[in-house]
Amino acid sequence: MQDLLIAASILAADFGYLAKELSDIETAGVDMIHLDIMDNHYVPNLSFGPYICTTIKKYCHLPIDVHLMAKPVDDLIKLFAYSSAQRISFHPEASYHIHRSLALIRQLGCQAGLAINPATDLTILYQVLEQLDFIVIMSVNPGFSGQTFITSTLRKIEQARALIAQHADNKIRLMVDGGINLENSARVYAAGADTFVLGSALFHSKNYQETVHQLRSEMRV
Repeated sequence: MQDLLIAASILAADFGYLAKELSDIETAGVDMIHLDIMDNHYVPNLSFGPYICTTIKKYCHLPIDVHLMAKPVDDLIKLFAYSSAQRISFHPEASYHIHRSLALIRQLGCQAGLAINPATDLTILYQVLEQLDFIVIMSVNPGFSGQTFITSTLRKIEQARALIAQHADNKIRLMVDGGINLENSARVYAAGADTFVLGSALFHSKNYQETVHQLRSEMRV
């Protein structure tokens, strides 16, 4: 399995001190910034627009991972790609033409991912596997920060890992998003995840660097 990556979801950050938060998590050793883009349409919440990428780039040098929880997605893909996103994922339910949306992400120079909700069947991945750089298994229902990890998604993580293993080059990354913390991270890793989204577990901790260190220690990487 590939090296473990940690993505910090700034939805849980203190926006009164965003520049400091970005500096602190970069120092703590996270690998990328995770942006939850919510439209109050596909999900019942409203978060950021593309300008947040520009702001982040002023204070942080980490890659930006954009998770679109919005519908439709194609215009947003363009806006975030032009605003310095390096990775963009979306939900299959939010695109009228999934192949086309994935192709657009790659044409714009970004890595392409598909986000799978807890109740969404994995079979849709078989149709687009060759277009994916990463898969996102949602371990909560999208729309809110601070939710509790849905334990039944561990089986879905295992199934997604088995699917990736069948792929010719086996380089597709497997991200898990939702309710990840120090208590469940080892089980998520054992199920096959190689990329972890940390939100509340990171930003509500007393020491970001120690939290990142402990999580990596849990997986001994």
